[in-house]
Amino acid sequence: MSRVTRDDVARLAGTSTAVVSYVINNGPRPVAAATRAKVLAAVEELGYRPNGVAQAMARRRSNLIGMVVPDARQPFFAGLAHMVEQAATERGRLLLIGNSDYANEREAHYIRAFLGMQVDGLILVTQDPSAPGITGFDATDGTRVVLLHHRAESPDGVAVVADDEGGAQQAVRHLLDHGHAEVHCFGGTFALSPSDPVTSRTAGWAAALADAGLPAGGRPIEEQLTTAPFDRVRAHAVARTLLARPDRPTAVFCATDDQAIGLLRAADDLGIRVPEDLAVAAFDDIAEAVIAGPALTTVGSPQDAMARTAVDLVLGIEPEAGAGARTFPAHLVVRRSCGCGKPRAAAAKS
Repeated sequence: MSRVTRDDVARLAGTSTAVVSYVINNGPRPVAAATRAKVLAAVEELGYRPNGVAQAMARRRSNLIGMVVPDARQPFFAGLAHMVEQAATERGRLLLIGNSDYANEREAHYIRAFLGMQVDGLILVTQDPSAPGITGFDATDGTRVVLLHHRAESPDGVAVVADDEGGAQQAVRHLLDHGHAEVHCFGGTFALSPSDPVTSRTAGWAAALADAGLPAGGRPIEEQLTTAPFDRVRAHAVARTLLARPDRPTAVFCATDDQAIGLLRAADDLGIRVPEDLAVAAFDDIAEAVIAGPALTTVGSPQDAMARTAVDLVLGIEPEAGAGARTFPAHLVVRRSCGCGKPRAAAAKS
């Protein structure tokens, strides 16, 4: 069956293709009510569906937003993408999502592909804002680009971020307040880009220790830092090695909740009780933090508001759409894994 065209609709409605276009696009010229009714009736009878790609090329607007994330299988990025999709839908846009798998070339591929689709804007959860895929693409047509979760490295970049360093300081101070002589950092690193949130969280951990006068005669700070993969499965293997040491830590701050869940499983494997033998706090407050064993003390941020702001910035709706970072506060969510509310030891039987 041949595709129904706008000419077919015009013939059946007894009008011109221009009038059909005005009805379908709600303008730019008004159409009499009776004529509009005829056109809509013809559209319904013929089953006409407008060619969205052609319309986008004609008006240079697609009603699409492109988003690139490192790995949508990870709960944090999946949740963030879902919130961006909801915000985009509220603004009458559809969201296209690409997974970079932490590879710069794959990220650049999606950026080029989305620009080729004439998206209205790009939201990037990039692993490296200085990568050629980010800095070298051609957006001379005015396509807006907003970084989400990562800070921009160039002064003219636009980013929506959480207070990662401040949030990490809150978590580490909380663990120290439980009387621990030191707090190990699991999954943190200073080796990533300065704009990476994990770098900021690691800096927050170090700053909290320094504020407490640590380390003081103890292990050097570099010996209290363990880098680990971001997914819980591979982080679990690294955590088993850390917790099997004879000098294992009594308190751990994890750079992400996924890494913390891997660490909690490793502790269970080794018969280490949390929080009785090991206090744990993390960062992200993913949905699964509530049902972790035990419930995970973690740092959260208003991700729904961050997603909404990113969408408004990329569409030019945000009133202050200039360069710079929009930083949202982070807050500590206290649950059981840190030692708060832990059960009392059972009374000895007589």
